[in-house]
Amino acid sequence: MSPDPNLITRHAPIDRVFHWITALAVLLLLASAFLPILGLQFSWVPLHWITGVVLGAAVLFHVVRASFFQRLRCMVFGPKDLADLRSGRRAAKYTPAQKLMHAMLGTAVLVATVTGFIMLAKVDTPLWKRNPYLLEASTWGVVYVLHGAAALLTLTLTLLHIYFSLLPEKRGYLRAMIGGQMTRDEAAVYHDPNRWSGQRKDDPHENNR
Repeated sequence: MSPDPNLITRHAPIDRVFHWITALAVLLLLASAFLPILGLQFSWVPLHWITGVVLGAAVLFHVVRASFFQRLRCMVFGPKDLADLRSGRRAAKYTPAQKLMHAMLGTAVLVATVTGFIMLAKVDTPLWKRNPYLLEASTWGVVYVLHGAAALLTLTLTLLHIYFSLLPEKRGYLRAMIGGQMTRDEAAVYHDPNRWSGQRKDDPHENNR
């Protein structure tokens, strides 16, 4: 069967798998962190640290893949995005809003992951014994504050991300994250086809995507 010429591929299968693994991990981490505070008591510590390790592995995979196998700069907010905002010009593959959301959520998740791995020193697991004296008390306080602030920011941005993904005018992005494709008409609303013309690394519009 020939590909539908009206469809454009936005996300490769491996990127969609990463997204949904990360999404599930973040939701489980947020649930196990905040539900006990709201009064729902359950054995949340094992779920929290095991899910945190899974998220850390996923983040490491994404950093390596984005740095060495994809064009990292196409997700970096820069002067071209400011120019697009001022002129009203349609974006390349990612809009300025998408780049800013990615930067903020990525930073929050990264801070939560790094501080979470440090906090594993205080948890007994089958692989190691807890060592609460790894850091001084004041340093542990900084780690807790950073972890908590990153968790709150991640919660806020995740709710915003879910809200915008469910808006009727954004449904194309949601379908693309599920099935990989969106229609050319949907893409043309926010994206310039002359700046986003394909997925190959040798794409002639690479610098503008």
